[in-house]
Amino acid sequence: MSNAEFKPSEQADEQTASQPTTVSGESQEQLKDEWTEYDFEGAPKISVEDLDVYYGEDHAIQSVSMDVPENSVTALIGPSGCGKSTFLRCLNRMNDRINSARVEGSVEIDGEEIYQDGVNLVELRKRVGMVFQAPNPFPKSIRDNIAYGPRKHGDINDGLLDKLLGRADPDKEDEIVERSLRQAALWDEVSDRLDDNALGLSGGQQQRLCIGRCLAVDPEVILMDEPASALDPIATAKIEDLIEELSKDYTVVVVTHNMQQAARISDQTAVFLTGGELVEYGETDQIFENPNSQRVEDYITGKFG
Repeated sequence: MSNAEFKPSEQADEQTASQPTTVSGESQEQLKDEWTEYDFEGAPKISVEDLDVYYGEDHAIQSVSMDVPENSVTALIGPSGCGKSTFLRCLNRMNDRINSARVEGSVEIDGEEIYQDGVNLVELRKRVGMVFQAPNPFPKSIRDNIAYGPRKHGDINDGLLDKLLGRADPDKEDEIVERSLRQAALWDEVSDRLDDNALGLSGGQQQRLCIGRCLAVDPEVILMDEPASALDPIATAKIEDLIEELSKDYTVVVVTHNMQQAARISDQTAVFLTGGELVEYGETDQIFENPNSQRVEDYITGKFG
């Protein structure tokens, strides 16, 4: 993870979802391609090329191109309304659920175009899981929350017919539940109450449960949209530690408004600014300590945002 030390003059304030091309305090500058050309070893896990997103007439993402390395943490930062979450949702086609959304350009996972015709969206979202801002456990037991995805995908046979035919495999379910909860750093806290309702967990525990639920279907990529913004500092620290641990086995992309958090947890950082532009992308240390863009420096130091 990055060792960048970030000490802004003030915490960046959230803006409204509707943004002009620039906001008060944001200077004009000519973007340079080299500011977003991030070189790393190996083939990219995710490759985005000339991505544009429209909500009706609103141009939310403007010609974004970037590659994401495997087994790493990529932070997406920028003021509210700059397109970070929209971009994140493009990576597993969650924007398809928004009637007014139109996506142009290319997104490849391991060289496979996810916007081509005939893509199985259920399988895509199994490969590219999502963890949302607010914890959203199902009103079921802790066990059922974790086992839900594998049951739906047929990884666990536990239906009535399976039981009648002797095909049920409770041991496999137990193994998936334990493995996923251990990966989510929650097993030690809940192993003796797996049949309790998940809504009885604390907020931080619920978020780790949701991460475990995502891990239960063996994704390759984990998308996180401000996963700790609703949590207290202790729970936030546990989520940050978990993200660092997960990056050993998964490719993690995180949207965060907390720039200190981005500096702590990420290997590389992409800065989106008003108008849906990717302004700079590179190693986290470089972005926070020596950005190329004056606007990025102004944003990081709290002059606007």
